[in-house]
Amino acid sequence: MQYFKLFLIVSSITLFSSCIKERRDIRGMEKFEYLDTDRGYIFYKPDNLPANAPLVFVLHGFGGNAEWIKDYSRMNEIADQNGFAVCYPQGRRVGGNGDTHWNARLSLSTIDDVGFLSSLAQFLQSEHNLNPNKTFSCGMSNGGFMSYTLACEAPNVFKAIASITGTMSGESWNTINMSASSIPATPILHIHGTQDDIVPIDGTMNEEGGWGGAPAVDSIISFWAAQHNTSSIDTLFFPQSTNAYHYHTDLDSNKVWYYKIDGMGHEWPEPSTSYGIVASEVVWDFFSKQ
Repeated sequence: MQYFKLFLIVSSITLFSSCIKERRDIRGMEKFEYLDTDRGYIFYKPDNLPANAPLVFVLHGFGGNAEWIKDYSRMNEIADQNGFAVCYPQGRRVGGNGDTHWNARLSLSTIDDVGFLSSLAQFLQSEHNLNPNKTFSCGMSNGGFMSYTLACEAPNVFKAIASITGTMSGESWNTINMSASSIPATPILHIHGTQDDIVPIDGTMNEEGGWGGAPAVDSIISFWAAQHNTSSIDTLFFPQSTNAYHYHTDLDSNKVWYYKIDGMGHEWPEPSTSYGIVASEVVWDFFSKQ
């Protein structure tokens, strides 16, 4: 009898948990079919958004998910204040039940995330009457890696990118260096902490799984600044610990922005942190100028 009661309790908890997950999926996660596979995403559009508004993709980090980055980035609030739509796509798992990820030309998988994200962006542009010339991607960590890969391989879809704590994969870096003349000059924003021990700013990340091979972030910024033929650097100092470098030409000051934060680890600067900036606000400030 006691065993039966315990079975009922456990079964009820399991069923309740399953129902909660199902409701969350129905409420928050929409599906988009790509290459005969259902891919998930969360889409947010402020009330009374005008036609031809911008669209911002926000990509989670390795092992993360769309709901987490929606919550900690607070990009919906920025969208409400500034009038743009937001998409939080969901990365697929590595090897069945492994960690979620984005295939930023890594050896972890062969998933076509460039194709998926590009196709999803074009679908949302058409479905919600959003501006194809103002569609952007930003991401945390692995999501930043992926945003750089989109800058290299899908600049016709994503017109500017921002990376928070994510560098370039070795393969993407090698590809752009071998074909620099054919790589479009995509506007780039990068935010990184000097004490990041997950994706070190000096380029010493472990190469296992295809992650490493890229140089220091300073070298990546120099490459993209050269792609834009920038001629000047404006330096901004924030009171806490952030130094910002805006690379620009004589006619355009919004080509490459680099925010180097002394003492910051592997994190997304939020209102509660003490770095003098809020990452989502800086990201939109940059995108809004493109």
